[in-house]
Order: sequence, then C-alpha cells, then structure tokens
Amino acid sequence: MFIETSESKTVRKSFGELLSQLSSDSAALLRDEIELAKLEMLEKAKALQAGFASIIIGAMIVQVALIALSAAAVIKLADSVSVVISAVLIGIGLSVVGGAIALSGIRKVKYTDLRPEKTIQTLKDGKEWLKQTV
Repeated sequence: MFIETSESKTVRKSFGELLSQLSSDSAALLRDEIELAKLEMLEKAKALQAGFASIIIGAMIVQVALIALSAAAVIKLADSVSVVISAVLIGIGLSVVGGAIALSGIRKVKYTDLRPEKTIQTLKDGKEWLKQTV
C-alpha cells in the first residue's frame, strides 16, 4: 500500500513490502557472496596448482640428480676418475637446481592463504547493512 503525502511527494511502502524487499535483497546478496567465494577459491586453487607443479618438477630433477650421484659412486668404485668428476658435477648441479625449484614451490604453497578474505569482508559488510536496514 502506497501512501503519498502532499508536502514531500514521498512514496512509502507498507511493512510487508519492505520485508519482502529486504528478503529479496538479502537473498541476492547471499547469491553474490557465494559467487564471490567460488571465484576467490578458484584463484587460490590456481596458486596452489602452480606451487605443487614446482614441487613436482623440483622433485623430478632431484631424482635425476640422485641417479647421477649414484652413477658417480659406482664409477668411483671402478676407479675412473674423469668420469666420476663429471658425474659428480652434473649431480651436484642438478641437485641445486631441483632443490631451488622445489623450495620455490614450497614457498608458494606455504604462503597461499585459503580463506576467501574478500568474501568474508563483504559478508561482514552485508551483515552491517542488514543491521542498519532492520
């Protein structure tokens, strides 16, 4: 029911209409927050994926380095010094590179916060809006 005053020409809604609008706005806000949370979690999942990929690549390189170092130990037992030095240098080099890549991936995973911060903040804002509206 609309009431129009002659002085201000303001249209006022009934309590039921206001309650209905509040319910509708709250539902829309909740849907938007859920969508925001989905998008935010997708971003975080992509960051984690990159971190895990670095860990896996680094681990594979370290595995190759361990194979090379193992080959160096076998060759050393055979008393072939020049081949040993070569295998050791390659093994150490691969270990350093693989370790650096793995540590980089660990840092990416470690510093990825899984909480949907933007969604939490907008939910708090929505709660305050709802308190002020009611």
